[in-house]
Amino acid sequence: MNKSELIKAANLFVEESPLNYVPKEIALLPEIAGMRIYDTPLLGIAAASDPYFQELKKPEAVGKHFMDPSQWLPKAKSVISFFLPYTQRVKKSNAADFSWPSLEWFHARIEGQEFVDALAVHLLQLLKNEGYDGVVPSIDPRFKIGAGLLNKFTSNWSERHVAFACGLGTFGLSKAMITKAGIAGRFGSIITDLELPADIKEYSGLYEYCTMCGACIKHCPADAISLDKGKKHLPCFMFLNKTGKKYERYYGCGKCQVKVPCENGIPLRDQKEV
Repeated sequence: MNKSELIKAANLFVEESPLNYVPKEIALLPEIAGMRIYDTPLLGIAAASDPYFQELKKPEAVGKHFMDPSQWLPKAKSVISFFLPYTQRVKKSNAADFSWPSLEWFHARIEGQEFVDALAVHLLQLLKNEGYDGVVPSIDPRFKIGAGLLNKFTSNWSERHVAFACGLGTFGLSKAMITKAGIAGRFGSIITDLELPADIKEYSGLYEYCTMCGACIKHCPADAISLDKGKKHLPCFMFLNKTGKKYERYYGCGKCQVKVPCENGIPLRDQKEV
């Protein structure tokens, strides 16, 4: 199996899986039933031996609790990262009001993450069908986020940092990732013993795609973002908790990812708020 075949399989799954649509039975509003969550995905590859994964163990990156690919899979050869951009309907709904997340965004956050996991498992099974081994860190029993870690706002496998290593994009001021398909969406990844050619990164700096225009600062209802300090995790975390108190399993925000120059792609250097 090569990258082209993986992309084809991912595209087909996104188009045909019922998991990419909000079921009528759980829709928070009748008109949301059947809403598509994701558009065409992006996929990038890094060598499991890429030195960048060791850099992530440094305190100024993720921290020593970060598990590199070989710790997840001793015979790891490649890391596959994918980005699933939200549909325009999801993004437009969340840009209508900057004080509270839209119900469409709630579904994209919760059912959307379930779809991310399902796509990762689907691709992993295809690899296993051809005799390769692999692991999806985010659903592995060893995966930890928050509790029990030195930094409760990090995990032992960071999808965003992995996406950077795989050539999918760079960080924005809000700490979300700016890709060729924009910033609004979610990431997933697989570690495998299939050796695949690594993608060449079209950037070198962590924030190379961000223009520091400050649009996300104005949109943040938690006042968690600033030009001089970037994103502060605690106020963001507290606002997310607040949103989760109304609809039980649903929570989210994403205001920093909509109606910004990087919403749908890499912004031009002189591009202002949209």
